[in-house]
Amino acid sequence: MKGFLKVLLGIVIAATASNAADYTIKVSHVVSANTPKGKAADFFAKRVEELTAGKVKVEVFPSAQLYKDEDVLRALQMGNVQIAMPSLSVFTRITPEMQLFDLPFIFRDKDHLYKVMDGSVGNKLKQKVESKGLIAMEYWDAGFKNFSSNKKTIIEPSDAKGQKFRSMSSKVLEAQFKAIGGNPQILPFSEVYSALQQGVVDAAENPYANFYNSKFHEVQSSYTLSDHGYLGYLVILSKKFWDSFPNDLKPLVTQAMREATIYEREEAAKDDERILGLLKEYEANSKGKFKIYTLTEEQKAKWREVMQPVYSQFYSVIGEDLIKETIDTK
Repeated sequence: MKGFLKVLLGIVIAATASNAADYTIKVSHVVSANTPKGKAADFFAKRVEELTAGKVKVEVFPSAQLYKDEDVLRALQMGNVQIAMPSLSVFTRITPEMQLFDLPFIFRDKDHLYKVMDGSVGNKLKQKVESKGLIAMEYWDAGFKNFSSNKKTIIEPSDAKGQKFRSMSSKVLEAQFKAIGGNPQILPFSEVYSALQQGVVDAAENPYANFYNSKFHEVQSSYTLSDHGYLGYLVILSKKFWDSFPNDLKPLVTQAMREATIYEREEAAKDDERILGLLKEYEANSKGKFKIYTLTEEQKAKWREVMQPVYSQFYSVIGEDLIKETIDTK
């Protein structure tokens, strides 16, 4: 009987071993699993395992369980994690040209944005990132930024004059606010709510998700749908890992990532629509304390004219050719 049990146990162990993945890919990101980025990371994991018939297993670690965005580039270069999707702003330290995405009103709409990211300009920026020992895969979406204020509704560029704007640490964003007469105040995102509440700053810029989920609508009286700036992510892969990865499996991982990118962008659009609906509901119940405004194309044209000098300020950093190619992309 004991002999039979040993044989049976051996069969089970062998079967388990045969079903085990040959390769493991660890994915690190900093948001929760129920966000568009989190959902897309899980979608990618599922598709990789399906396409490779279980040869490759993808383990997703959300909510900065492994690394924060500012630490993940080094971890990728060392091969401690295989894939991450940090904010585009993280790359400006190693690739200053990535500040292109901070330029105000440079993207006409979401269609123009995607054509830039998925076209020649996006590829050139990827190549610059890859010169740093990383593999750049796809651009993921976090949404356009909109102005908000508790001092004066921002419709015309002159409405920003004298207002204290919370700003990320970015020379482009500082120049943007100065171009419209605003006073940029560099603050960590974690301090923005209290700063708006206490009047340390008057105004801010955020996409729908950041604005609503951080409850900024509770401490701002207006939210202007300006679509003036952009926040996004770049999915990157460890070159150290990729160089040792089997060539026959690489196209399958690449295919899964392309599908995940399409899915992520669709989810981001759905999320924007859902949150805008919640903001409009809040507006309706606020008894006039909170209002949403939408810039017309004519108004946006005025903003672009005022912001033009910002572009030339960064020709030497971002590249005049890249900026002009972005504007001319059809």
